[in-house]
Amino acid sequence: MAKTRALLTETEREQIAGEHGDSRKYQATSRVRGRIQEELESDVEILKKYHPDLLDELREVVCEEVDEHG
Repeated sequence: MAKTRALLTETEREQIAGEHGDSRKYQATSRVRGRIQEELESDVEILKKYHPDLLDELREVVCEEVDEHG
């Protein structure tokens, strides 16, 4: 099965890591910020209402990452 993206595309991962210069880094950051603020909130609401088990899985991944790095 082909690999799909979650929040970042492979190119955005590279750009945010600074592999394509500051301008590309800021552009990628802006796109991802928009997804978090606009799309992710909607996705969370849908999961909360219709599939809370999946929302719990998402929280486990996100919160584990925050605990490890934050």
